[in-house]
Amino acid sequence: MEEENERSNQNKETLVEQISNKLINGNLEMKIQAAKELKSVIRSRNSGVNIRAKFASAGVIEPLVMMIHENHHDDAVEASLLALLNLASSNERIKEQMVTCGAIPPLVELLKFQNTNNLRDLATTTILTLSATPKNKLAIVNSEAIPLLVQILRCGTSQGKVDAVTTLHNLTTSKKQPTIILDTTISSPLIDLLKECKKYSKFAEITTGLIKIISKSQEGITSITNAENGILTLVETIEDGSLLSKEHTVSVLLTLCMSSRNKYRKLILDEGPIPGLLRLTRYGTCKARSKAKMLLDLLRDSPLEKKLTQSVLEKMVRKIADRANESRKRTVESAKILLQDMVQIRMTMATGTFYYIFDVAFKGQLCMAIYNVKYYHSKIA
Repeated sequence: MEEENERSNQNKETLVEQISNKLINGNLEMKIQAAKELKSVIRSRNSGVNIRAKFASAGVIEPLVMMIHENHHDDAVEASLLALLNLASSNERIKEQMVTCGAIPPLVELLKFQNTNNLRDLATTTILTLSATPKNKLAIVNSEAIPLLVQILRCGTSQGKVDAVTTLHNLTTSKKQPTIILDTTISSPLIDLLKECKKYSKFAEITTGLIKIISKSQEGITSITNAENGILTLVETIEDGSLLSKEHTVSVLLTLCMSSRNKYRKLILDEGPIPGLLRLTRYGTCKARSKAKMLLDLLRDSPLEKKLTQSVLEKMVRKIADRANESRKRTVESAKILLQDMVQIRMTMATGTFYYIFDVAFKGQLCMAIYNVKYYHSKIA
């Protein structure tokens, strides 16, 4: 058994050496054939986990990157891109080496191709792969890639659009890189992609994240609301999206309403957001719950009440708690008093403020009183 493993390893070493030699020293046709063989070897089930590192150590990355420059020879470019994509899979060091060897400029040139969708899509996928590595992001940002990715998002193939969106997401979520100002004209294609994808998918989370970034400017707000069924699509995402998608989406709607309540309140209400927002106040993330309550306040018929100060809120909580404690022995009566107080407070303040008081009270001395409410209801049922 050990002899068979040793023989297999020797054969792999020989194969890596042969393919690498053809890529480094061969003519163009030999390099194309070697790139195809490299891809096949890596994808083979028997290749082993270290096969990528072995090829990289043998020096294949630079000649493969140089093949991308052969833009007059589509077969060479395609073979090299497929080989590089397979090499870079799940290997951060190889992704960094590709950028160090100068992969970004020829890839950006391929993004400009209008008549060769296959090569442009492969280039987009390769840049996406490279953008997942933090050390590569600055080089991509400093190139011409971003406006070209935006162009692909507007008029590329379906796969190209998906890869462009994911790449832009990778580049905009880096805390160490300069802030990227996204072209607000991508709002419409982003909304279109959100319509078509599953609202609870990872891609929907990425798309809503980009829409959230765009909504931070007035131009972005306008472009989102001008997109066909833009607000409706956001409301549907609050209904059916994942927790993160809902958080992004309620943030966008809140930004819209806060920017001009008179202008956007009715537009939002017309799409029926209330049931989804009410559920979000209970089952969303912490940020989503807070923003949903604020948005519900803005969507009310009457203007927002003046915000109560922290001291006033605390006094109201203590008053209700004290009344409950004084009547603890009279279980049903205490629960009835508490319920009446809560109803009265709810009728005189904004939704968000009421939930704040209720949450604070619940976390304090009212735990027993809430139990009493349930007991009271069981008696009168």
